[in-house]
Amino acid sequence: MIIRPIEDADWASFLPTFHGIVDDGESYAYPSGLSDDEVRRLWDEGAPSLAVVAVDPVDGAVLGSAKTGPNRPGRGAHVSTASFMVSPDARGRGVGRALGEWVLAWAREQGYDAMQFNAVVETNTAAVTLWQDLGFRVVGTVPEAFDSRRHGRVGLHVMHRPL
Repeated sequence: MIIRPIEDADWASFLPTFHGIVDDGESYAYPSGLSDDEVRRLWDEGAPSLAVVAVDPVDGAVLGSAKTGPNRPGRGAHVSTASFMVSPDARGRGVGRALGEWVLAWAREQGYDAMQFNAVVETNTAAVTLWQDLGFRVVGTVPEAFDSRRHGRVGLHVMHRPL
């Protein structure tokens, strides 16, 4: 797969993935019903952050996307963060892992000292397992901080990994 910065032509393919994942209510706290322009502003914040897509090299299909950049401004800008969404049709094909490895390499190249995920839903076991496989550890869990559609109120893990 090819991972590259998101382009205007990619949004038509990525927006249904974004809306579907948010509407599913299991992994992101974004509100449902965001306009496409609001999604674009949330996901592609501009420099120093970067939004990328994973693209199938054969047919050009957008398989997933990640956004990465500083976790906090100013004195917290030495720690990066990232968010990921994989198309339902592409799950189980290593897209999340490829995007995770890509953002870790990008963050290292940019000079970040660590990467922190602020809100990994504890019941999203596929994501928790993947991030642990990539060297992240849970440094804390905010109890009942996420209102899961299927599980009710569950914890949000803060995960961290030095670079």
